[in-house]
Amino acid sequence: MDRPPSLEHYKAAMLLSGVGDALGYRNQLWEYNESGPAIHKELEELGGIEKITAELPDWPVSDDTVLHLATAEALATGKEGEELLQDVAFRYVEAMKDMEGRKPGPSSILGVSQLKPGCERGYRVAYNAEGTGCGAAMRSMCIGLRYPHPDQLPLLISVAVETGRMTHPHPTGFLGAVASALFTSYAVQRRPIMTWGLGLVREACPVAKSFVLSQDYAVEETKRDWGYFTEKWEWYLAERGLSSGEGPVCWPHPYGPAERDLAYKSFSLSGWAGRSGHDAPMIALDSLLGAGSDWGELMSRAGFHGGDSDSTAVIACCCWGLLYGKEGVPECNYRKLEYRDRLERTAESLYSLSH
Repeated sequence: MDRPPSLEHYKAAMLLSGVGDALGYRNQLWEYNESGPAIHKELEELGGIEKITAELPDWPVSDDTVLHLATAEALATGKEGEELLQDVAFRYVEAMKDMEGRKPGPSSILGVSQLKPGCERGYRVAYNAEGTGCGAAMRSMCIGLRYPHPDQLPLLISVAVETGRMTHPHPTGFLGAVASALFTSYAVQRRPIMTWGLGLVREACPVAKSFVLSQDYAVEETKRDWGYFTEKWEWYLAERGLSSGEGPVCWPHPYGPAERDLAYKSFSLSGWAGRSGHDAPMIALDSLLGAGSDWGELMSRAGFHGGDSDSTAVIACCCWGLLYGKEGVPECNYRKLEYRDRLERTAESLYSLSH
């Protein structure tokens, strides 16, 4: 894992993000199941993860992958600045036509309905005090694939903030996009996973705040609502013994599906684990810290819990693919995945652009 990621790692990142989404979603059955133990029991009845062939009609991708592809395919054009943001807005509007049975969230639907691609600043929407959901976080991992280098951090953050606020203009929402993009960039850089959370709070969030203050858009509202995201992340790092970024990680004992359901709820804004911009990447990071290179364990933690399981898995699996490729992943999990070609093709473009 010390060598920089290859093209195959990039392809695994995009592809496995879609796999995590499809498995965690299970055609609406698992995303809305509030019991991790019940999901694990159903998984056992299916023969375990190695027996799941993720293909249509039973295992579609959700809105998460459709919108992640929209972000990624815009980035893959190589456009920058205003031109890129207009293209992303256009693709989000188009992506909303592909939502039959995919369950997009209310903030995503509302935000996209307000976008006016092609008009001046048509990628900006009205501030939404309810825009705290995970819809920006779950579609932003590809930003870290496009801008993975440490000296690109300001660029990564400006793109994550601006694309995130197209639907989630509340900092708890759009900072989730910063977290997801940052974590994939850290995976490319091979930064130790124990340092990722501290990097988010101490390095990325201050840059994000400076960027927001430099833009003439919802500055006062954003300043007012800023604190929750960073405070909750500081709390999480203290819980896991990672406030210095060094570890060792402090895990609850035991920490099985039932215990994780309780823990993830304690991460959450309102009791629905992984539903918000701060806790979807938090559960993803928790899962990466606990699973190591074990794909089944990663999915157990990130994809099969009583919360927004597809949105936590889509983030975790993208990072995991960058770290480990497809090693140990049953071929049936990805061979016939919906949109596999688009995911891999976009990964190839992002890999070229990142070099």
